[in-house]
Amino acid sequence: MDITIRQEVPEDYKMTEAVVKNAFANMEFSDKKEHELVSRLRKSDAFVPELSLVAILGEKIIGHILLSKIKIVNGHHPVESLALAPVSVLPEHQHKGIGKRLIAEALQKAKELGYCSVVVLGHPGYYPKFGFKKASSWGIKAPFEVPDEAFMALELRENTLDHVSGVVEYPEAFFE
Repeated sequence: MDITIRQEVPEDYKMTEAVVKNAFANMEFSDKKEHELVSRLRKSDAFVPELSLVAILGEKIIGHILLSKIKIVNGHHPVESLALAPVSVLPEHQHKGIGKRLIAEALQKAKELGYCSVVVLGHPGYYPKFGFKKASSWGIKAPFEVPDEAFMALELRENTLDHVSGVVEYPEAFFE
């Protein structure tokens, strides 16, 4: 399977949102509105165009990933970070390594752009493959109730979270 990963462009938006919607249509732990989140994030200050990637097969978008800006806040010392949300692959193309490639490329691009860390609320059996660890091991907490093992963080550069702790502050787009 010859998959190309590239930056999403505005002409992709409609197709990308359809991919995201279809990818989550049958997911148990989904509000079925992830495609709306992607649309809202693109219009926010949290959007980093270089970190919105699509997976292409032939001429068709079959996957998408978005990393957007967040802050980890402890008192008056916010630290910029990124949130990985969501990663989407059309159901008929899942379990073929496409999501893995999207995540790896997005994390590499984030590192190249100078970002230091990424947080994810996700499956505790999947994300540790990429180096994610429980965010609580750094004293980083979600702003809402989640299982400790499902809220994870990753250092893109060694020791960048050593002196970081606090509550993740997601952009408003996550809560609209």
